[in-house]
Amino acid sequence: MDSSQPLKNIRVLDLTQVFAGPYCTYQLALLGAQVIKVEPPGGEMTRFGGALPELAKQGLGLSFCTQNAQKNCIEMDLKNPDHVTKVLDLAAEADIFVQNFRPGVARRLGLGEEALAAVNSRLVYCSISAYGEVGPIGHRPAYDHVVQAMSGIMSTTGTDEMGPVKVGAPYIDYATGLNAAFAVMAALRQRDLTGEFQLVDVSMLDTAMTMMANNLVTVATTGEDLPKLGNEAASRAPSSGCFATQGGDLLMLAANNQRQFSDLCEVLGHPEWVQDPRWAEPRARAANQDALRALFESVFLSKSAQEWETLLDQAGVPASRVRKLSETVAGGQLQARGLLHRLPVGDDATPVSLPGIGFRLNRASLTPDRPPRAVGGDDAAWRSD
Repeated sequence: MDSSQPLKNIRVLDLTQVFAGPYCTYQLALLGAQVIKVEPPGGEMTRFGGALPELAKQGLGLSFCTQNAQKNCIEMDLKNPDHVTKVLDLAAEADIFVQNFRPGVARRLGLGEEALAAVNSRLVYCSISAYGEVGPIGHRPAYDHVVQAMSGIMSTTGTDEMGPVKVGAPYIDYATGLNAAFAVMAALRQRDLTGEFQLVDVSMLDTAMTMMANNLVTVATTGEDLPKLGNEAASRAPSSGCFATQGGDLLMLAANNQRQFSDLCEVLGHPEWVQDPRWAEPRARAANQDALRALFESVFLSKSAQEWETLLDQAGVPASRVRKLSETVAGGQLQARGLLHRLPVGDDATPVSLPGIGFRLNRASLTPDRPPRAVGGDDAAWRSD
Protein backbone atom coordinates (compact mmCIF):
# COMPACT_ATOMS: atom_id res chain seq x y z
CA MET A 1 0.00 0.00 0.00
CA ASP A 2 1.17 3.51 -0.83
CA SER A 3 2.45 4.94 2.45
CA SER A 4 0.81 8.29 1.67
CA GLN A 5 -2.60 6.62 1.21
CA PRO A 6 -3.22 4.72 4.47
CA LEU A 7 -6.99 4.63 3.84
CA LYS A 8 -6.73 3.35 0.28
CA ASN A 9 -9.57 0.89 -0.46
CA ILE A 10 -11.68 2.36 2.38
CA ARG A 11 -15.06 3.71 1.25
CA VAL A 12 -16.84 6.50 3.14
CA LEU A 13 -20.48 7.47 2.74
CA ASP A 14 -20.74 11.14 3.72
CA LEU A 15 -24.17 12.57 4.61
CA THR A 16 -22.80 15.67 6.30
CA GLN A 17 -23.16 19.38 5.58
CA VAL A 18 -21.64 22.75 6.52
CA PHE A 19 -18.21 22.53 8.24
CA ALA A 20 -17.65 19.97 11.01
CA GLY A 21 -18.88 16.82 9.28
CA PRO A 22 -17.48 17.62 5.82
CA TYR A 23 -14.12 18.50 7.40
CA CYS A 24 -14.06 15.07 9.06
CA THR A 25 -14.66 13.26 5.77
CA TYR A 26 -12.21 15.59 4.00
CA GLN A 27 -9.47 14.36 6.34
CA LEU A 28 -10.38 10.78 5.42
CA ALA A 29 -10.31 11.65 1.71
CA LEU A 30 -6.85 13.19 2.05
CA LEU A 31 -5.70 9.97 3.68
CA GLY A 32 -6.79 8.06 0.59
CA ALA A 33 -10.37 7.02 1.33
CA GLN A 34 -12.96 7.07 -1.42
CA VAL A 35 -15.60 9.52 -0.15
CA ILE A 36 -19.10 9.60 -1.65
CA LYS A 37 -20.81 12.81 -0.56
CA VAL A 38 -24.62 12.61 -0.54
CA GLU A 39 -26.31 16.01 -0.83
CA PRO A 40 -29.94 17.13 -0.91
CA PRO A 41 -31.41 18.18 -4.27
CA GLY A 42 -29.67 21.36 -5.40
CA GLY A 43 -26.70 20.83 -3.11
CA GLU A 44 -25.88 21.86 0.45
CA MET A 45 -26.08 25.48 1.62
CA THR A 46 -22.34 26.18 1.79
CA ARG A 47 -22.08 25.75 -1.99
CA PHE A 48 -23.64 29.18 -2.39
CA GLY A 49 -21.51 31.21 0.02
CA GLY A 50 -17.98 32.49 0.33
CA ALA A 51 -15.76 35.32 -0.85
CA LEU A 52 -15.95 34.73 -4.64
CA PRO A 53 -19.54 35.31 -5.88
CA GLU A 54 -18.76 33.95 -9.35
CA LEU A 55 -17.96 30.55 -7.84
CA ALA A 56 -20.92 30.69 -5.46
CA LYS A 57 -23.24 31.18 -8.45
CA GLN A 58 -21.92 27.86 -9.80
CA GLY A 59 -22.53 26.11 -6.49
CA LEU A 60 -18.79 25.99 -5.83
CA GLY A 61 -18.39 28.75 -3.27
CA LEU A 62 -15.26 28.91 -1.15
CA SER A 63 -17.26 27.93 1.94
CA PHE A 64 -17.94 24.61 0.20
CA CYS A 65 -14.58 24.16 -1.51
CA THR A 66 -12.66 24.42 1.76
CA GLN A 67 -13.61 20.94 2.95
CA ASN A 68 -15.07 19.15 -0.06
CA ALA A 69 -12.32 18.60 -2.60
CA GLN A 70 -11.33 15.01 -3.35
CA LYS A 71 -14.91 13.75 -2.94
CA ASN A 72 -17.51 12.23 -5.26
CA CYS A 73 -20.78 14.18 -5.11
CA ILE A 74 -24.27 12.78 -5.64
CA GLU A 75 -27.77 14.13 -5.00
CA MET A 76 -30.36 12.23 -3.02
CA ASP A 77 -33.77 13.29 -1.70
CA LEU A 78 -33.91 11.56 1.67
CA LYS A 79 -37.63 12.24 1.90
CA ASN A 80 -38.00 9.85 -1.02
CA PRO A 81 -38.09 6.21 0.22
CA ASP A 82 -36.49 5.00 -3.01
CA HIS A 83 -33.52 7.30 -2.44
CA VAL A 84 -33.18 6.14 1.14
CA THR A 85 -33.04 2.59 -0.18
CA LYS A 86 -30.25 3.64 -2.56
CA VAL A 87 -28.31 5.13 0.34
CA LEU A 88 -28.67 1.85 2.22
CA ASP A 89 -27.41 0.01 -0.84
CA LEU A 90 -24.34 2.25 -0.92
CA ALA A 91 -23.84 1.79 2.84
CA ALA A 92 -23.85 -1.97 2.38
CA GLU A 93 -20.61 -1.59 0.41
CA ALA A 94 -19.04 1.09 2.60
CA ASP A 95 -16.62 0.96 5.53
CA ILE A 96 -17.60 4.25 7.16
CA PHE A 97 -20.89 6.15 7.33
CA VAL A 98 -20.88 9.74 8.65
CA GLN A 99 -23.95 11.91 9.28
CA ASN A 100 -24.50 15.15 11.17
CA PHE A 101 -28.28 15.36 11.41
CA ARG A 102 -29.79 16.52 14.67
CA PRO A 103 -30.16 13.51 16.99
CA GLY A 104 -33.18 11.43 16.01
CA VAL A 105 -33.44 12.70 12.43
CA ALA A 106 -31.35 9.93 10.85
CA ARG A 107 -33.50 7.30 12.58
CA ARG A 108 -36.71 8.95 11.34
CA LEU A 109 -35.31 8.93 7.81
CA GLY A 110 -34.59 5.21 8.09
CA LEU A 111 -30.84 5.79 8.32
CA GLY A 112 -30.23 5.26 12.03
CA GLU A 113 -27.59 2.92 13.37
CA GLU A 114 -30.01 -0.02 13.57
CA ALA A 115 -30.96 0.26 9.90
CA LEU A 116 -27.33 0.60 8.85
CA ALA A 117 -26.18 -2.29 11.03
CA ALA A 118 -28.83 -4.46 9.37
CA VAL A 119 -27.33 -3.90 5.92
CA ASN A 120 -23.64 -3.84 6.98
CA SER A 121 -22.55 -5.50 10.22
CA ARG A 122 -18.95 -4.25 9.76
CA LEU A 123 -19.77 -0.59 9.31
CA VAL A 124 -18.29 2.29 11.31
CA TYR A 125 -21.28 4.58 11.93
CA CYS A 126 -20.37 8.12 13.03
CA SER A 127 -22.90 10.68 14.27
CA ILE A 128 -21.76 14.29 14.65
CA SER A 129 -24.06 16.73 16.46
CA ALA A 130 -24.00 19.86 18.56
CA TYR A 131 -24.40 18.27 22.00
CA GLY A 132 -24.32 14.53 21.44
CA GLU A 133 -26.81 11.69 21.31
CA VAL A 134 -27.60 11.76 25.05
CA GLY A 135 -28.13 14.36 27.78
CA PRO A 136 -30.71 17.04 28.60
CA ILE A 137 -29.78 19.29 25.67
CA GLY A 138 -28.78 16.55 23.22
CA HIS A 139 -31.81 17.30 21.04
CA ARG A 140 -30.83 20.92 20.35
CA PRO A 141 -29.41 22.15 17.05
CA ALA A 142 -26.49 24.60 17.04
CA TYR A 143 -23.76 26.22 15.03
CA ASP A 144 -20.20 27.04 16.04
CA HIS A 145 -20.88 30.43 17.61
CA VAL A 146 -23.80 29.04 19.63
CA VAL A 147 -21.57 26.28 21.03
CA GLN A 148 -18.92 28.89 21.80
CA ALA A 149 -21.50 30.54 24.04
CA MET A 150 -22.69 27.25 25.56
CA SER A 151 -19.20 25.91 26.24
CA GLY A 152 -17.96 28.85 28.30
CA ILE A 153 -15.04 29.66 26.00
CA MET A 154 -16.52 33.12 25.39
CA SER A 155 -16.55 33.85 29.11
CA THR A 156 -12.75 33.68 29.25
CA THR A 157 -12.18 35.54 25.96
CA GLY A 158 -12.11 39.32 25.75
CA THR A 159 -11.79 41.64 28.74
CA ASP A 160 -14.00 42.82 31.59
CA GLU A 161 -14.47 46.12 29.74
CA MET A 162 -15.62 44.61 26.43
CA GLY A 163 -17.37 41.55 27.85
CA PRO A 164 -17.32 38.03 26.40
CA VAL A 165 -16.02 37.72 22.82
CA LYS A 166 -16.22 34.73 20.50
CA VAL A 167 -13.19 33.37 18.68
CA GLY A 168 -13.13 34.85 15.16
CA ALA A 169 -12.88 31.60 13.19
CA PRO A 170 -15.37 28.70 13.56
CA TYR A 171 -12.73 26.77 15.44
CA ILE A 172 -15.17 24.40 17.19
CA ASP A 173 -16.51 23.25 13.83
CA TYR A 174 -13.08 22.40 12.51
CA ALA A 175 -11.84 20.93 15.76
CA THR A 176 -14.94 18.74 15.81
CA GLY A 177 -14.12 17.57 12.30
CA LEU A 178 -10.63 16.59 13.41
CA ASN A 179 -11.99 14.94 16.55
CA ALA A 180 -14.47 12.96 14.48
CA ALA A 181 -11.80 11.84 12.02
CA PHE A 182 -9.66 10.69 14.96
CA ALA A 183 -12.61 8.81 16.44
CA VAL A 184 -13.47 7.18 13.13
CA MET A 185 -9.88 5.98 12.69
CA ALA A 186 -9.96 4.44 16.18
CA ALA A 187 -13.30 2.77 15.41
CA LEU A 188 -12.01 1.49 12.09
CA ARG A 189 -9.09 -0.14 13.86
CA GLN A 190 -11.50 -1.68 16.40
CA ARG A 191 -13.71 -2.90 13.55
CA ASP A 192 -10.73 -4.58 11.94
CA LEU A 193 -9.83 -6.27 15.24
CA THR A 194 -13.33 -7.51 16.07
CA GLY A 195 -15.23 -7.52 12.79
CA GLU A 196 -18.10 -5.79 14.58
CA PHE A 197 -20.26 -2.74 13.87
CA GLN A 198 -18.89 0.40 15.53
CA LEU A 199 -20.94 3.39 16.73
CA VAL A 200 -19.16 6.74 17.11
CA ASP A 201 -20.89 9.71 18.80
CA VAL A 202 -19.05 13.04 18.42
CA SER A 203 -20.35 16.32 19.81
CA MET A 204 -19.24 19.88 19.23
CA LEU A 205 -19.64 20.66 22.95
CA ASP A 206 -17.42 17.73 23.98
CA THR A 207 -14.82 18.91 21.47
CA ALA A 208 -14.98 22.51 22.70
CA MET A 209 -14.49 21.41 26.30
CA THR A 210 -11.52 19.18 25.51
CA MET A 211 -9.97 21.99 23.45
CA MET A 212 -9.71 23.97 26.70
CA ALA A 213 -8.92 21.00 28.91
CA ASN A 214 -6.77 22.93 31.40
CA ASN A 215 -9.56 25.45 32.00
CA LEU A 216 -12.08 22.62 32.24
CA VAL A 217 -10.07 20.71 34.85
CA THR A 218 -9.48 23.84 36.92
CA VAL A 219 -13.14 24.90 37.00
CA ALA A 220 -14.51 21.37 37.46
CA THR A 221 -12.11 20.78 40.36
CA THR A 222 -12.35 24.12 42.15
CA GLY A 223 -15.87 25.18 41.21
CA GLU A 224 -14.56 28.67 40.51
CA ASP A 225 -14.77 30.42 37.14
CA LEU A 226 -11.69 31.81 35.45
CA PRO A 227 -11.16 35.49 34.66
CA LYS A 228 -11.12 36.95 31.16
CA LEU A 229 -7.50 37.03 30.00
CA GLY A 230 -7.82 39.22 26.91
CA ASN A 231 -4.42 39.03 25.22
CA GLU A 232 -2.61 37.78 28.29
CA ALA A 233 -0.97 34.36 28.37
CA ALA A 234 -2.68 31.46 30.09
CA SER A 235 0.29 31.27 32.47
CA ARG A 236 -0.42 34.87 33.55
CA ALA A 237 3.29 35.37 33.95
CA PRO A 238 4.25 39.07 33.78
CA SER A 239 6.94 38.19 31.23
CA SER A 240 4.35 36.63 28.91
CA GLY A 241 1.46 38.12 27.00
CA CYS A 242 0.91 41.02 24.63
CA PHE A 243 2.93 44.24 24.56
CA ALA A 244 2.59 47.46 22.58
CA THR A 245 5.68 48.43 20.59
CA GLN A 246 7.02 51.38 18.62
CA GLY A 247 4.86 51.98 15.56
CA GLY A 248 1.72 50.47 17.05
CA ASP A 249 2.16 46.77 16.27
CA LEU A 250 1.66 44.31 19.10
CA LEU A 251 4.18 41.71 20.23
CA MET A 252 3.09 38.42 21.77
CA LEU A 253 5.72 37.03 24.13
CA ALA A 254 6.14 33.85 26.16
CA ALA A 255 9.07 33.94 28.58
CA ASN A 256 7.75 31.42 31.06
CA ASN A 257 10.74 29.54 32.46
CA GLN A 258 13.78 30.92 34.26
CA ARG A 259 16.14 30.66 31.28
CA GLN A 260 13.70 32.45 29.02
CA PHE A 261 13.18 35.19 31.60
CA SER A 262 16.92 35.68 31.96
CA ASP A 263 17.41 35.80 28.19
CA LEU A 264 14.52 38.23 27.84
CA CYS A 265 16.08 40.61 30.35
CA GLU A 266 19.36 40.37 28.47
CA VAL A 267 17.68 41.26 25.15
CA LEU A 268 15.87 44.17 26.80
CA GLY A 269 19.21 45.51 28.00
CA HIS A 270 18.51 44.96 31.70
CA PRO A 271 20.25 41.78 32.87
CA GLU A 272 20.21 43.20 36.41
CA TRP A 273 16.48 42.55 36.66
CA VAL A 274 17.20 38.86 37.09
CA GLN A 275 19.14 39.64 40.29
CA ASP A 276 16.45 41.88 41.76
CA PRO A 277 14.81 39.91 44.64
CA ARG A 278 11.40 41.12 43.50
CA TRP A 279 11.83 39.22 40.22
CA ALA A 280 14.54 36.65 40.83
CA GLU A 281 12.20 33.65 40.77
CA PRO A 282 8.66 32.92 39.48
CA ARG A 283 6.75 33.38 42.74
CA ALA A 284 8.42 36.68 43.41
CA ARG A 285 7.65 37.84 39.88
CA ALA A 286 3.99 36.88 40.34
CA ALA A 287 3.82 38.80 43.61
CA ASN A 288 5.38 41.92 42.07
CA GLN A 289 4.10 41.59 38.53
CA ASP A 290 2.60 45.06 38.15
CA ALA A 291 5.93 46.81 38.62
CA LEU A 292 7.74 44.35 36.36
CA ARG A 293 5.08 44.60 33.69
CA ALA A 294 5.37 48.39 33.69
CA LEU A 295 9.12 48.16 33.10
CA PHE A 296 8.62 45.73 30.21
CA GLU A 297 5.99 47.96 28.64
CA SER A 298 8.25 51.01 28.69
CA VAL A 299 11.19 49.18 27.10
CA PHE A 300 9.14 47.48 24.38
CA LEU A 301 8.02 50.91 23.15
CA SER A 302 11.61 51.66 22.12
CA LYS A 303 11.63 49.32 19.08
CA SER A 304 9.18 47.91 16.57
CA ALA A 305 7.49 44.56 17.06
CA GLN A 306 9.44 43.11 14.13
CA GLU A 307 12.76 44.24 15.62
CA TRP A 308 11.89 42.69 18.98
CA GLU A 309 10.73 39.48 17.30
CA THR A 310 14.07 39.14 15.51
CA LEU A 311 16.12 39.84 18.64
CA LEU A 312 14.09 37.48 20.81
CA ASP A 313 14.21 34.74 18.20
CA GLN A 314 17.99 34.99 18.15
CA ALA A 315 17.96 34.60 21.95
CA GLY A 316 15.60 31.59 21.86
CA VAL A 317 12.68 33.39 23.52
CA PRO A 318 9.28 32.58 21.95
CA ALA A 319 7.77 35.75 20.48
CA SER A 320 5.83 36.91 17.46
CA ARG A 321 4.58 40.15 16.03
CA VAL A 322 0.79 39.94 15.87
CA ARG A 323 0.20 39.28 12.19
CA LYS A 324 -2.74 39.43 9.84
CA LEU A 325 -3.74 36.10 8.34
CA SER A 326 -2.71 37.34 4.89
CA GLU A 327 0.82 37.96 6.18
CA THR A 328 1.10 34.42 7.52
CA VAL A 329 -0.22 32.97 4.26
CA ALA A 330 2.46 34.88 2.33
CA GLY A 331 5.22 34.33 4.89
CA GLY A 332 6.78 31.16 3.48
CA GLN A 333 6.26 28.71 6.37
CA LEU A 334 3.00 27.29 5.02
CA GLN A 335 4.62 26.87 1.63
CA ALA A 336 7.57 25.02 3.16
CA ARG A 337 5.15 22.70 4.95
CA GLY A 338 3.05 22.16 1.82
CA LEU A 339 -0.11 23.01 3.72
CA LEU A 340 -1.92 24.69 0.82
CA HIS A 341 -2.51 23.33 -2.66
CA ARG A 342 -3.96 25.37 -5.51
CA LEU A 343 -6.53 23.73 -7.77
CA PRO A 344 -8.64 25.09 -10.67
CA VAL A 345 -12.31 25.33 -9.67
CA GLY A 346 -15.43 26.00 -11.70
CA ASP A 347 -16.18 26.97 -15.28
CA ASP A 348 -13.36 29.48 -15.48
CA ALA A 349 -10.80 27.28 -13.67
CA THR A 350 -10.51 29.83 -10.86
CA PRO A 351 -7.37 29.03 -8.85
CA VAL A 352 -8.36 28.21 -5.26
CA SER A 353 -5.88 27.45 -2.46
CA LEU A 354 -7.19 24.47 -0.51
CA PRO A 355 -5.85 23.08 2.77
CA GLY A 356 -3.99 19.82 3.00
CA ILE A 357 -4.02 17.62 6.06
CA GLY A 358 -2.53 19.23 9.15
CA PHE A 359 0.58 17.06 9.42
CA ARG A 360 3.27 15.48 7.26
CA LEU A 361 3.35 11.73 6.72
CA ASN A 362 6.68 10.14 5.82
CA ARG A 363 8.02 13.65 5.13
CA ALA A 364 5.22 14.37 2.66
CA SER A 365 2.21 16.67 2.77
CA LEU A 366 -1.16 15.14 1.91
CA THR A 367 -3.09 17.55 -0.31
CA PRO A 368 -6.09 17.24 -2.64
CA ASP A 369 -5.45 16.59 -6.32
CA ARG A 370 -9.12 16.72 -7.43
CA PRO A 371 -11.13 19.96 -7.14
CA PRO A 372 -14.61 20.04 -5.58
CA ARG A 373 -17.30 18.62 -7.83
CA ALA A 374 -20.45 20.33 -9.05
CA VAL A 375 -23.81 19.43 -7.53
CA GLY A 376 -24.58 15.85 -8.56
CA GLY A 377 -21.35 15.67 -10.51
CA ASP A 378 -21.00 11.93 -9.86
CA ASP A 379 -24.64 10.86 -10.06
CA ALA A 380 -24.03 8.77 -13.15
CA ALA A 381 -21.32 6.75 -11.44
CA TRP A 382 -22.91 6.26 -8.02
CA ARG A 383 -26.66 6.12 -8.43
CA SER A 384 -29.12 4.83 -10.95
CA ASP A 385 -32.67 6.19 -11.08
